Amino acid sequence: MSGRGPSLSLIERIAASITSCSPAEARVGKLLLEDPRRFATQPIAELARLSGVSKPTVVRFCRHIGYKGLLDFKLKLAGVINEGIPYVHRAVTPGDTAGELTIKVIDNSVSALLHLRNQLSTSNVNQAARSLMATIQAGRRIEFYGVGNSGIVAQDAQHKFFRLGCNTVAYADAHMQVMAASLLEPDDCAVFISNSGRMRDLLETMDAVRRRRATAIAITASGSPLAERADILLAADHREDFDRYSPMVSRLLHLMIVDVLTTAVALQLGPELTTRLSQIKRNLRVKYAADATD
Repeated sequence: MSGRGPSLSLIERIAASITSCSPAEARVGKLLLEDPRRFATQPIAELARLSGVSKPTVVRFCRHIGYKGLLDFKLKLAGVINEGIPYVHRAVTPGDTAGELTIKVIDNSVSALLHLRNQLSTSNVNQAARSLMATIQAGRRIEFYGVGNSGIVAQDAQHKFFRLGCNTVAYADAHMQVMAASLLEPDDCAVFISNSGRMRDLLETMDAVRRRRATAIAITASGSPLAERADILLAADHREDFDRYSPMVSRLLHLMIVDVLTTAVALQLGPELTTRLSQIKRNLRVKYAADATD
């Protein structure tokens, strides 16, 4: 399977190939998908027993997915797991123990972050960082827009860029967003943060930003209406069902993209930023020292 593209992880490719397996081989594949770590450590007799198939069927499954046999496949599988590469989205179920749900939630988050690392467009990151830097150098405004959970991320982004010395503000209220967008100028930047990229209020605000000819950066799902309207897209794609579950994974992805952007801009600011941050720390130390003596 080494000749295949890197867009899908090993287990994702196996999941996609199960439909072409025989019913018996498919049972082996399903056992693998339930717990790849356990599959990698079990002997062939135990794998056959747990799958309800014969030992030769386990070997045929490994050959079907492109490996010489069980040993060859388990070596690859162990390497994938040890490297921390995402293997499968594991939704929690009502019967999960605390230990099981802890593993699943953390594994899902790690998987999503690694997927972001591999898929995030570095050219778009560079373009966004250059636009934000140009806005800072021009003394113009950087505004962050988000609603609900994304509004929290927008506030975090505003805080980070504020520490860089930027003229920045975050809006979570739909009316304030439209009003603020209507006052932007071409040298300003507006950063939209949305899980689904489909909220009507944000889309209306995006349209207002575009009419003002300010730069619109979107941190959202690729292919969404918000993404299609943006000048620069920083795609945060994941398997989380935003119609059914609270956006835990998406929030982590959005926060990570904000950190990437903040770091990229901070590096461009250079020694000037170091001096500014040192002054902030000195002033905070003086404040806390004064509070302690009151």
